[in-house]
Amino acid sequence: MSTAAVHQPTAHPENRTAPQEAHVTSTATPAASSTVASAETPAAGSVPPSGPTPRAGSGRAAGRRRLAGAVAKVGPLLAAVAGIVAVWYVVTYLVLSPERRFLLPPLHQVLGTTLGNPLVMGPMLDALWQTVGVALCGLAIAVVLGIGYAVVMVQSGWAERILYPYAVILQTIPILALTPLIGIWMGYGFSARIVVCVIIALFPMIANTLFGLQSASPAAHDLFTLNRATRAQRLFKLQFPAALPSIFTGLRNAAGLSVIGAIVGDFFFQQGSPGIGGLLRTYTLRLNMDSLFMAIILTALFGVAMFSVFAALDRAVIGRWYGRSGA
Repeated sequence: MSTAAVHQPTAHPENRTAPQEAHVTSTATPAASSTVASAETPAAGSVPPSGPTPRAGSGRAAGRRRLAGAVAKVGPLLAAVAGIVAVWYVVTYLVLSPERRFLLPPLHQVLGTTLGNPLVMGPMLDALWQTVGVALCGLAIAVVLGIGYAVVMVQSGWAERILYPYAVILQTIPILALTPLIGIWMGYGFSARIVVCVIIALFPMIANTLFGLQSASPAAHDLFTLNRATRAQRLFKLQFPAALPSIFTGLRNAAGLSVIGAIVGDFFFQQGSPGIGGLLRTYTLRLNMDSLFMAIILTALFGVAMFSVFAALDRAVIGRWYGRSGA
């Protein structure tokens, strides 16, 4: 009788341990997940960590940047003023002898003698206001004439060749040589002062406006020619936008020169209400040094104010176009 051998497959050791490892893994997973969850979940009654929110931090950073920008703008000006005052005191106390110290009195003496005396400051402020009126009127006339003169010259080459030498001649003739003629022709009052102011402030507007109007690229001119643009369209839509930076540069220069022209006109033409230039002449003849230096300080502040106003207008109008908004 034969017996059939029954073959029973022997399980491989890896096959036996695999289910056990799977079982261990499946049983260990809930405990680990509960441990991680308990670690991530804040305990009851715990206070969340305090700290500045991103908005508060960005606000402080923006405030620091604004402060740094203000210091960067005002710092050089204050340093320049401090340097002038330091040189003033050095010359007064170290260079001049006590007998000649009246020629350059110290700053505190100038301010103490004039600021607290209404008999001195009253006429001085009235004269300064008169000079402001002359400077503003002369500047306005110079701007209009200068831009118009440049527009006429830019229309053709022959117009520029004919008209530009007259502007150069007007700039090169010394104004002191023209003041007697102006006084004889127009009198010695307000109108003569304005003419002197216009003559001094006119050339920067002509030169800078002409340069700006001619600065448009040839490719842009070709594009306007292809589109059959009229002369007026080319002027107002191409040349004037391209000339704005140069026009404002000329305006800043003309603003400073208009102050000089107004003071020169006041100095020579003294009929009517006196200007600050007339007072400068009077104080010089009388050797009233305290009042003379106070008038010079007021004149300098007026010139700086005129330049700063038009520089700020330049940044406001075209600064963002040309990357000078922060300048």
